[in-house]
Amino acid sequence: MVTKALYVRLDAKPGFEAKVEEFLASALPLVEAEPETKAWFAIKMGPGTFGIFDAFPDDSGRDAHLAGKVAEALMAHAGELFRTPPQIEKIDVIAAKLP
Repeated sequence: MVTKALYVRLDAKPGFEAKVEEFLASALPLVEAEPETKAWFAIKMGPGTFGIFDAFPDDSGRDAHLAGKVAEALMAHAGELFRTPPQIEKIDVIAAKLP
């Protein structure tokens, strides 16, 4: 069961859209190593608008993810890839269906 989530909006700098997609795809193995990240999605909402949505069983799982390697890499590349800093929103999950 998941009760907590994150939504991160990412606006790519013009000309960096492909690099953002590559970066997000490269994060998957890091997320797969996080046992408390129960669902993780890298998404594209428009030509230069991307995001990450992930879900966790509780606050400690979410906090571990925020302190982990994906968040570290995201912040390390933020100035290079994104027009504005990543907008990280903490979300409470009301209902979910997971495999």
